[in-house]
Amino acid sequence: MTHIIHRNPRTPLATAVRGLGSYLIDHEGRRYYDGSGGAAVSCLGHGHPEVADAVIAQIRTLEYAHTSFFTSEPAEQLADTLVRRSPPGLAHVYFLSSGSEAVETALKLARQYHVERGEPGRWRSIARLQSYHGNTLGALAAGGHQGRRRLYQPLLADVTHVSACFPLHYRRPEESDDGYGDRLAHELDTAILEAGPETVSAFIAETVVGATAGAVCAVPGYFRKLREVCDRHGVVFILDEVMSGLGRTGSYHAFEQEGVVPDLLCLAKGLGGGYQPIAAVMAHDRIVDAIAGGSGAFQHGHTYIGHPVACAGALAVQNIIERDGLVQRSATLGRYLQDCLRERLGGHPHVNDIRGRGLFQAVELVQDREGNRVFDPGLQLHARIKRTALARGLLCYPGGGTVDGVRGDHVLLAPPYTTTQEELQSAVDILVASIGAAIAEVRDLQ
Repeated sequence: MTHIIHRNPRTPLATAVRGLGSYLIDHEGRRYYDGSGGAAVSCLGHGHPEVADAVIAQIRTLEYAHTSFFTSEPAEQLADTLVRRSPPGLAHVYFLSSGSEAVETALKLARQYHVERGEPGRWRSIARLQSYHGNTLGALAAGGHQGRRRLYQPLLADVTHVSACFPLHYRRPEESDDGYGDRLAHELDTAILEAGPETVSAFIAETVVGATAGAVCAVPGYFRKLREVCDRHGVVFILDEVMSGLGRTGSYHAFEQEGVVPDLLCLAKGLGGGYQPIAAVMAHDRIVDAIAGGSGAFQHGHTYIGHPVACAGALAVQNIIERDGLVQRSATLGRYLQDCLRERLGGHPHVNDIRGRGLFQAVELVQDREGNRVFDPGLQLHARIKRTALARGLLCYPGGGTVDGVRGDHVLLAPPYTTTQEELQSAVDILVASIGAAIAEVRDLQ
């Protein structure tokens, strides 16, 4: 009997006892290919000896020092590394323990920035439908996924949501990419004007949408258009790259492929690769300068910000990514993975789309491809695929409510940057078989 409150107490879990490269091993000796990196976390795979050594060495030297008294060498070095690999101006870092904390911190930084500049009336946040920004109340309020919000709706702050950039489902037949982007930019502009520009603090978006819709990329030029709208109204532009950042999409920052630079950037999963809990917010000079020149202190904090051991582990991860050329490897292997998925599933009658960038790829499923009809949400097709794949030795990351927060199913793959073509091919074989088996299950229930 377990005394842990597991995610689903009715579903017994195997016990993971070891990680080795791209695989996790349970207490019975079964091996699972970590095709999703947990939740797009394990960018270096498991058991990397250099990261383990860095963590152990830091624990032996200094395990913890509260940031109201001290900074630490690994925190300073990690911040230097992130700034060096980022565009000019994005020159300040605040370390946290999770992506949700990073989003909360970014929203607070945006609010204080406006207050310091003499605009205390700015408090509203604008986000997008079908987004996910975390599970703490502030981050969940920013998120726009109906299914994830429903239970906690009475507790959530008032956040305005505009349309997602999801061309597969929401671009009009007559619209070009440019026209679609113009329409969405106009929608954001209208939302700001209707709220009152003097009340709007920040706009936040995932550069590549992860958990809620499955590796959805914006149309070309979209983020440049939204950046222009935010600049016109003095709104802080926040990008959430908790899942998609630090090499996952084939560039170090996902926004590099969009031709924009955010005012605030949220990072987490690929920062520490799962070796220690760590996240970060990167802030532009203009944000920090306003606070430094005003009250002089950011009114925020957590017990474990800038944790020396977490920073040492993340520093080792980032150094290995740079030294071993793993961002380019992610881009190259990502193209290979997408080609494999398209070859095996491109003509599948229940596969509506195969999409993504780098080692961040998703398969969207439908009941009727020609009519674009989704499966009944009650059938939980995505969860069935996960269970079926798990039984075959593949870990994948499923999602429901893909289309509108209620309807639609997808499966996300986000394997380690250190994986091999042979491992990816084997993972695709298992996924194809698992999709077939899960669809056969739901047919029997219809």
